[in-house]
Amino acid sequence: MSEDLARLRSAVASTARMLASAGLVEAFGHVSARTPTGFLITSTSPLFEATADDVIRVESGVSIGGPTGTAPLELPMHAAIYDARPDVGAICRGHPPYVVTWGVSTERLPLLHGLGGMAGRTIRTHPDIELVKTAASGESVARTLGDDSGVLLAANGCLAVGADLPEAATRLWFLEERARVAVQVRSAGLTPLTVREYTWDRRLQDSAPELVRAREWMRRSFGSDQE
Repeated sequence: MSEDLARLRSAVASTARMLASAGLVEAFGHVSARTPTGFLITSTSPLFEATADDVIRVESGVSIGGPTGTAPLELPMHAAIYDARPDVGAICRGHPPYVVTWGVSTERLPLLHGLGGMAGRTIRTHPDIELVKTAASGESVARTLGDDSGVLLAANGCLAVGADLPEAATRLWFLEERARVAVQVRSAGLTPLTVREYTWDRRLQDSAPELVRAREWMRRSFGSDQE
């Protein structure tokens, strides 16, 4: 195994532990990262204790590495997104609690506060509640995701994508915060601000530099040893 691949395998495991520490995954969830010829993905072993040995190498949609665990059922979803989105270098899939709550509704997750924009301007919900276990269902999720940075999976959590692992992980955190704000505003009976689209356009111009700071905050706050 090349040195670069070994480093990436360790980074995938480190990101998995970070998501578990941040409360973004429970017993289920996975992290993957693109390689020149495929991708690496966490196994079904608990993410809180993930090591490089728990990371599976995938080539042409087929697992070729032999870690201590087995490949997640939703491996085809990761494969389909990488095929559809050359800009995506990493995917973080989880079940954060407020996203799960919003994901059982029929409403699109709104953008109510500036930091929620780090999850992306638009967040759609993929309507199929079944696990994404086939190439066809993976391609369907990729179509729902489109060019966005995250997507809710109806009654089944969410995923976030990024150019690299820290970006995908940070977007997952702020996707959960965006859902938390929406749920709490609704629960408190508050009336959200009316913000015009062009005003959001100006506000979200700051999302890129905010994301740089936020990814370092994630790393330091939740114990990732990834640079």
